[in-house]
Amino acid sequence: MAAIGERLTGGRHVHAAARAVLLCLLAALAMPQPAAAETVTPPESFLAGAFDGAPPKPKALWLTPDVRKSVERIMGHRLPVLRLRYWRKGARTAWVLEEIGKEQPITAGFVVEKGELKEVALLIYRESRGGEIRYPYFRDQFVGARLGPDLALDADIDGISGATLSVHAMQRMARLALYLHGIVAGTRAP
Repeated sequence: MAAIGERLTGGRHVHAAARAVLLCLLAALAMPQPAAAETVTPPESFLAGAFDGAPPKPKALWLTPDVRKSVERIMGHRLPVLRLRYWRKGARTAWVLEEIGKEQPITAGFVVEKGELKEVALLIYRESRGGEIRYPYFRDQFVGARLGPDLALDADIDGISGATLSVHAMQRMARLALYLHGIVAGTRAP
């Protein structure tokens, strides 16, 4: 870094404080920057597709102490919200959920009907790597999955090399969508 600083100043002696500032700026430029958010599927498009072009008005599921306890068990941490929005028409619900992958939030959509995942969509991806979770070959593994009594998926989900944390985030969100669907459908006790 010092050599770069000397090249930028033409080899002239620069005051120590100015050199320190220059070196800090160079170091900051060399650090990896967070990836820009990429909208893979706009949430509005996901919801329209989930309900044949006419999504119902959103509802809110309040996280009561019993529900919160199970949510924390599924996610591995406490959610920083008091309620979650969802959309419901008949036996079908749609959930837009967010979970940290490696460093950034991943926003995904889940359609659940009669306790089974019908669709999984990647909505917004912010990580610098692991974006392979956007492809149908990965997301289609979730279709048909159900939640077992132990709050685990009953389907095996293959990992993706280099995207382990993104895969795990998607698995947690899928489990959460199935659990929450059971709560609002009245088929699962908190």
